[in-house]
Amino acid sequence: MNTNAVKQSHDASTVKKYAQHAPRYTSYPTALKFEPLEEDIYPQALAVSKAPAVSLYVHIPFCKTLCYYCGCNKLVTRHNEKADDYLDYLEKEILSKRYLAEGKRVVSLHLGGGSPSFLSEIQHTFLIYLLKKHFTFELGAELSIELDPRNVDSAYLKCLRSLGYTRISFGLQDTDYNVQKIINRVQSTSHIANLVFEARTLGFDSVNLDLIYGLPNQTLETFKSTIAATKAMMPDRISLFSYAHLPERFAAQRKFAEETLPSSEEKAALYTLAVNSFTGVGYEMIGLDHFALSNDALAIAKNKGELHRNFQGYTLRGDTDLIGVGVSAISTIGNAFAQNAKDLKEYYQRLDNHLPSAKVGLSLTQDDLIRRDVISSLMCNLFVDKQQISDEHHIIFDEYFSQSLENLAGLHEDGLVEITSKCIRVPESARIYIRAICARFDAYLNVDETLVNYSKAI
Repeated sequence: MNTNAVKQSHDASTVKKYAQHAPRYTSYPTALKFEPLEEDIYPQALAVSKAPAVSLYVHIPFCKTLCYYCGCNKLVTRHNEKADDYLDYLEKEILSKRYLAEGKRVVSLHLGGGSPSFLSEIQHTFLIYLLKKHFTFELGAELSIELDPRNVDSAYLKCLRSLGYTRISFGLQDTDYNVQKIINRVQSTSHIANLVFEARTLGFDSVNLDLIYGLPNQTLETFKSTIAATKAMMPDRISLFSYAHLPERFAAQRKFAEETLPSSEEKAALYTLAVNSFTGVGYEMIGLDHFALSNDALAIAKNKGELHRNFQGYTLRGDTDLIGVGVSAISTIGNAFAQNAKDLKEYYQRLDNHLPSAKVGLSLTQDDLIRRDVISSLMCNLFVDKQQISDEHHIIFDEYFSQSLENLAGLHEDGLVEITSKCIRVPESARIYIRAICARFDAYLNVDETLVNYSKAI
């Protein structure tokens, strides 16, 4: 068995102890700490940016149906013409932001949502035209997109490939009908398998499948079928997301009873099952919740210690500014975060009135930057080199993080983290606890944050 495999079952009392609420740490500080912006944050952020290139993120908020588990920013509609208006506003925003990429090339583009496959082939072609009209793309740039397989056929895949997309991701989630029915996402597994085959035939560089564990009605037995179906398709990458149950924030999640959800102990068992199953057939674990075949660029980067993390997940490039366009999209420019208005009407109004599309954001302090590097290293590598952090930020690690190290004492005693004079290391068997471990370095949580705002770490 692959050395990445989790070789032990997780003790129920330990799981219960650390199944607390914690951020996912796609950023530090997290988006919940963003503050209202009084003025345009970008010029100042750009002035301190040293990024030699840029990445683009485009948010397409529309979905044809509502998946009850979803916590993304979305707008459910069957009216495809709404996307025409949206594309016009995207161009307005692109025009206002293209100076952020002046003299730089775009090395990657990612479309998320919502459902980017809501766009028709014509609308999608127009979007790519807009982006390439206003930005300079590097030859061989990576273009990736998230797809709802229910809205995709062979012709649509051919269109995407002709537009230059290199990576695609299908939302598989779970193959069991009883799970699909309760989350309002009934879909054909054979159809998805055909799409994966077609994507390979068309020459996409990488195919990803998204799975979710912790869904209502999900059991070890039913999830075995989902894992078996995934292995049969053998995608290049797999994303294994923990379901985030936050019914206070997302009304649709109130449509199923809490009793239908697996317990934290059951979730840990589902996670362990998936990890052992995928690593047992040649996948490498990437961070907390991703897998890649050993010859995949992500796996190679991970083994070289060159993995990075941003709002889109794990990435090969840590030296780019991220320009986000569309409702709720987040940009990272220099040492600043900025997020567009989350409400579509407000997003349109801000652009109509020539106001910055970003409504909230944050300029990172020196403390933020130090803690960001520590948390990112843990999330990517399960490891922190104390001396490296000390040298880069001119601190004495153990002194600067004395409180954080004290906060780790319980995890250390329980064998979930190793602490030496030189490093902090998380054993493979404790990977599932990484969010709880990172939370010990989060100054905002330790001082003034209410953890209930976040989903459970397990």
